[in-house]
Amino acid sequence: MNASIADDDLRNDWQLDEVEALFALPFQDLLFRAQTVHRVHHAPNTVQMSTLLSVKTGACPEDCAYCPQSVRYDTGLDREALMAVADVTARAKAAREAGATRFCMGAAWRSPKKRDIEVMTAMIREVKSLGLESCATLGMLSREQAKELRDAGLDYYNHNIDTSPEFYGEIITTRDFKDRLDTLEAVREAGMNVCCGGIVGMGETVRDRARMLQVLANLPQHPESVPINQLVAVPGTPLADQAPIDPFDFVRTIAVARILMPRSAVRLSAGRERMSDELQALAFFAGANSIFYGEKLLTTGNPDVEHDRALLARLGIEAAGAAPATLHA
Repeated sequence: MNASIADDDLRNDWQLDEVEALFALPFQDLLFRAQTVHRVHHAPNTVQMSTLLSVKTGACPEDCAYCPQSVRYDTGLDREALMAVADVTARAKAAREAGATRFCMGAAWRSPKKRDIEVMTAMIREVKSLGLESCATLGMLSREQAKELRDAGLDYYNHNIDTSPEFYGEIITTRDFKDRLDTLEAVREAGMNVCCGGIVGMGETVRDRARMLQVLANLPQHPESVPINQLVAVPGTPLADQAPIDPFDFVRTIAVARILMPRSAVRLSAGRERMSDELQALAFFAGANSIFYGEKLLTTGNPDVEHDRALLARLGIEAAGAAPATLHA
């Protein structure tokens, strides 16, 4: 396929009925289309590997219904203060040696304070000194905070929209959907790459999934990374008894994300510990080309490194090298 046809895939004007029509395609037709788009824009049979570390755990004032780190829910999670820079550096070295090319740092804050930013910028500089791409998810940011993180060398900022604007209030009441978009705008303005996706399996409808992806695809610039999380129903949270999403519906979400945002890395994120090897293989065929790698994803489980290596070897998938992150002035 030539470049002009490939460029035609890049749109920021998707209509909801178009996105819903993709979800409604016969499963094999949808996957064929997604894999065709994927091969135009990405090397086949490769996956980018990131490691995510919780650098500050628990006691978050937000009421996100899926999150065990909320101070409002009794989930048995121990609160942990912000880690020391040296400890984070050691964990980043271990992640690099295990094959990760991007190191992501998550902190359970509504938004960071000045002293928090000072420590985070030191962490970012240490991670960058190891030759790793850096990513952080710290809650809502002001424009000034985003610039400070960018000046420290942060490559990616993660801030998920979680779900559709219409379903959002059923999941979170302590901030609104526009707050999410405002932080994404601040991150773009500062010149960082955006990592932004959502969660499926929270009781939302197919239309909600379509709307979530429509919002992401119609941002002025597609997120460079799009994590698709499968709900981990944690005891003690309001969604503890939520029935699991149908595996094929999860794969459909991956495939539609790939079609709408053809150049983005689509990442298998939370919930992967409970996914069968067969489901992960389908997700890779549907266009997923990034995973979180390591034994824990913030506070929930993740497949161990050796299992991931064995699965990728069975599928003939190689770890992609870390390309230089594109920072936008």
